[in-house]
Amino acid sequence: MRIERIEASKHKKGRVLVFLEDGSCLKITEQELLDFSLRSGDRLDGEALERLKEAARVSSTRAAAADLIGRRAMSRRDLERKLREKGAGEAEARYAAEWLEAIGALNDGEYAAALVRHYGGMGYGPARVREKLYEKGVPRELWEEALEELPQDGGQVDAFLQSKLRGRAPDEKEKRRLTNALLRRGFSWGEVRTAWGRLGSAVEEEYDAP
Repeated sequence: MRIERIEASKHKKGRVLVFLEDGSCLKITEQELLDFSLRSGDRLDGEALERLKEAARVSSTRAAAADLIGRRAMSRRDLERKLREKGAGEAEARYAAEWLEAIGALNDGEYAAALVRHYGGMGYGPARVREKLYEKGVPRELWEEALEELPQDGGQVDAFLQSKLRGRAPDEKEKRRLTNALLRRGFSWGEVRTAWGRLGSAVEEEYDAP
């Protein structure tokens, strides 16, 4: 297959357009241009053409992966899923994720810790944060270390109750409502009961409700 002409893309930096004699156009990067020593007028046999196409697909998937990670942090699972949704093959998505891990741009452990800090800062307890780690595709073996980022002294529960009560003594109905709100946020019954005790207000275990 003869290369009719080679042009730099006018719309995307770093992209090169290779026009072939059959009227098709290959979108490659400058790296493939150098690796394959491509010039106008060159002829590519079937094997070379397939290798060029494969290299271009890998580079395209890498670029898409870097763009996705640049927009927002995510787990490796979610990154590979999004790449497949964009048309990448399973192997291409995996290779792109491994490349990002190798250069330090993708790290599930750091992402897990950041998620814990984020949701902990929103006032979520351990159980609710675990749900978020699951939803975001963080491997389970990374959860416990990441959860060490949560405050361990009950400060979150105390802060929540104090912000709602503003120094008032709650009646039984309000204690039940606030207790259930904390349980939904992912705090355990023990944590909630202890926090009420620090405020000098006992609660019954029957408050433990969804």
